[in-house]
Amino acid sequence: MRDFIRLDPSDNVVTVTRPLEAGAAVEGVTTSTIIPRGHKIAVEAIGKGGAVRKYAQVIGYAACDIAPGEHVHIHNLEFRNVDAAYEFSTDLRPVAMVAEDARDTFMGFRRANGSVGTRNYIAVLTSVNCSATAARMIASAFGPGEMARYPNVDGVVAFVHGTGCGMAGSGEGFDALQRVMWGYARHPNHAGVLMVGLGCEMNQIDWLLEAYGLQRGPLFQTMNIQDVAGLRRTVELGIEKVRAMLPEADKAVRTPCPASELTVALQCGGSDAWSGITANPALGYACDLLVAQGGTGVLAETPEIYGAEHLLTRRAVDRKTGDKLVGLIRWWEDYTTRNKGSMDNNPSPGNKKGGLTTILEKSLGAAAKGGTTPLTGVYKYAEPVTAKGFTFMDSPGYDPASVTGQIASGCNLVAFTTGRGSTFGSKPAPSIKIATNTEMYNRMTEDMDVNAGAMLTEGASLEDKGREIYDLLLRVASGEKSKSEAQGLGDYEFVPWQIGATM
Repeated sequence: MRDFIRLDPSDNVVTVTRPLEAGAAVEGVTTSTIIPRGHKIAVEAIGKGGAVRKYAQVIGYAACDIAPGEHVHIHNLEFRNVDAAYEFSTDLRPVAMVAEDARDTFMGFRRANGSVGTRNYIAVLTSVNCSATAARMIASAFGPGEMARYPNVDGVVAFVHGTGCGMAGSGEGFDALQRVMWGYARHPNHAGVLMVGLGCEMNQIDWLLEAYGLQRGPLFQTMNIQDVAGLRRTVELGIEKVRAMLPEADKAVRTPCPASELTVALQCGGSDAWSGITANPALGYACDLLVAQGGTGVLAETPEIYGAEHLLTRRAVDRKTGDKLVGLIRWWEDYTTRNKGSMDNNPSPGNKKGGLTTILEKSLGAAAKGGTTPLTGVYKYAEPVTAKGFTFMDSPGYDPASVTGQIASGCNLVAFTTGRGSTFGSKPAPSIKIATNTEMYNRMTEDMDVNAGAMLTEGASLEDKGREIYDLLLRVASGEKSKSEAQGLGDYEFVPWQIGATM
């Protein structure tokens, strides 16, 4: 492995692959100080205000004169808001679709409405924080002993949250929460759903049922604590309702389903300098393989494509789709401004310690998760994704809130890249974890499913690593447990995005 990586001949910085002492020779320059692993050094002089380039794109501007061999990081690199001249549909690469009769398959749960699940849970879903304890008590009644009687049911899970009241009864925040509830209530990974409310909250269960046409039945039940007459009776009744669902849910069996039925959330968290070099491009390659099978990849985290959105508008199938993406960017610029923030607030201390600097640099690496195929659709947070192919869903960069929206939008699998070592897991859609570097993978083998760091340390190719991710997605979709599932993650990662004032 070389001491550095230069991603494009036009770049004026390179990324070092191991810690370097002062005086080390790199790409024709000599380091002037200690350079941490994963950090950048200038390979040419960059005057104050000059553009710093990586990925053949601008990642920031020199805050002062930067000499060749100097460490380039947050102390001498500054952020500026994006002012892009967007192109639309200028980089549309044809997809070599696999014939339907030759498509890969997985063993999934085919539902009565035609959708396909990768898991078979019963969900206890709350409308408001006030019913959270009741929901957890109901779900906790179904331990391993009782569930052993229902081998085809993956578990009973409580999805609780901290909102649902003290909010406006209309507008962005209310609509987003209702979309999340609808998405989980209708998710193909759920065999049955019990919705539990308090009764007086703003987020009324009956309103949701009316707005989205949900019908009560043996596998979809609702109740309010105030109507049932208290917490104890609600828990007892809830346990009865779930217990009645279990035999019916257990009748579901896995059958062969085409890979086109997979909708995968493309996610990253705890990113580092290697995210955009190893794991994200490898996941992008896996996404391309899935799209060729007729499946769907869903990129999200709008603040984490900021500065890279111009690359996505070029891939938009039409101007309308590209304009939707630009509209999301403008909304986020306004949102951060009115909350006295900055789009550059996104890189966390861990991101920066791992070698990232501005949101522009982070975004250029994050966007690689979307592969190379055309952008076929852009959606609101938790809005049902109906287009096939590579799509985008609006969300914050906060991983639990983002994944919650992606699952609500219909994702039945999650592929999550990490460089610092996020231990995220999710239900009802299982999450696989892809390590960006071998050092972290070896340190956290109980949490990581794939080592994309082998692309650096072992010479693994992008194609081989992407294929490995894709094959694992098929196996996990068929029932193989991911590392996060094996450790029981996913019960506390349901976090609907809260937009607007709490009153």
